[in-house]
Amino acid sequence: MSKLFSDLGISPALQQGLADLNITVATDIQKKTFPVVLNQTEDVVALAKTGTGKTAAFGLPLLQLIDSENTEIQAVILAPTRELGQQIHANLMAYAAHIPEISIAAVCGGIPIKPQIERLASPTHIVVATPGRLVDLIGRRAINIKNLTYLVLDEADEMVNAFKEDLDRIIDEIPKKRRTLLFTATLSGAIKQLVQNYMSKHVVKLEAGMETLGHQGIDHHYMVVAPIEKLDVLMHFLSARAGQRGIIFCKTKAAVNKLGKNLAINKFSSGSIHGSLTQGIRDRIMGQFREGHIDILVATDLAARGIDVKEISYVVNYHLPNTYDTYVHRSGRTARAGAKGFSLAILQEEEMNDIANFENELGIKFKELKKGDAQSIEENKALLWAKKIFKTKPNRTISDKFRQQVSTIFHHLNKEELIDKLLANYLLKTGTPLPKETPTKKHKKR
Repeated sequence: MSKLFSDLGISPALQQGLADLNITVATDIQKKTFPVVLNQTEDVVALAKTGTGKTAAFGLPLLQLIDSENTEIQAVILAPTRELGQQIHANLMAYAAHIPEISIAAVCGGIPIKPQIERLASPTHIVVATPGRLVDLIGRRAINIKNLTYLVLDEADEMVNAFKEDLDRIIDEIPKKRRTLLFTATLSGAIKQLVQNYMSKHVVKLEAGMETLGHQGIDHHYMVVAPIEKLDVLMHFLSARAGQRGIIFCKTKAAVNKLGKNLAINKFSSGSIHGSLTQGIRDRIMGQFREGHIDILVATDLAARGIDVKEISYVVNYHLPNTYDTYVHRSGRTARAGAKGFSLAILQEEEMNDIANFENELGIKFKELKKGDAQSIEENKALLWAKKIFKTKPNRTISDKFRQQVSTIFHHLNKEELIDKLLANYLLKTGTPLPKETPTKKHKKR
């Protein structure tokens, strides 16, 4: 049963901010979280997959609990990446549009620290931060969180793996008598250890929509390929989904660079991100993806955190992840906000045993997706070749004399004849001719 925010104790000012965003009905995790955070005092562990409204689940009650007359930092929200931190900050600013007295700052890595230090010199109630940048600010004595009331850990399962030392340093800096709200899409052993180390003995555990991944609108598939055909099979899959938006996950930065280059060469609407790119480049590519200027994002796992795009139709695991938790996060990029989703793992024969392990651990069922047959894959390669020719920009440095000489060679051919000769030349050069069809009519001889 749907519930309005007014029924859940959210203040009129925040309701007005939500109305401006055309948000009127709470999600399951929000319905469970609001009453606990607003009316109780215990720490909270909330288990919910990505795309279920976790930011509002902690953000709205937190905004309501802030004492605007107290100019000290009362809440810190930690996120594993700058992209996610910026997204959280933007959401909180939108929610609090009608509460101008609340001051919210974002201090994330990848950009100059000096403007952030200057920003923190002004009264600030809520700080959204990445762990590394917050530790840097603490070391410079540019931030005071010794009187903190609330600590929020978003995407906590990623932070406990990548930022354990930074988290320890931050925990040492804040009061023991604080309230911690932890949000995660998985409940791994590392998360359970984090709860034991960082949170009180009295923890309220909440869960929404986590019965199994298979019940969340995601269809899980695998495809078995030989190593030599992996790229061609992927491009055949992407061509069949032209116009749809998707994310392809690779294990390493080098693999992201290589695959991204191959997709660009073949004129796919794509971009690549990983942690070694400058923040400016990452921001530009992420902006292009969010705004729909590119359809395909090739990414490492950490770089893809903070992607809040509802129209992602599919996720491709070009390499299987090392952990089950990572697969949950990858597949959770699709099927957001109630939409249907599609997750594909492209495997080699020896990886088939891993699929059974993923099924048993995560309670999901993979279906085999047959790769395209040899003819359709070769046809797709030829179509990509034709698309490259079509999208090639004319070379304006070629002399008129040389251009005329080439034109003279082709002047007697009509369009159909030129295409026939181009295709014949392509098939001769690749050495893999397409299966021939019986012609329906004979060409006239010249």
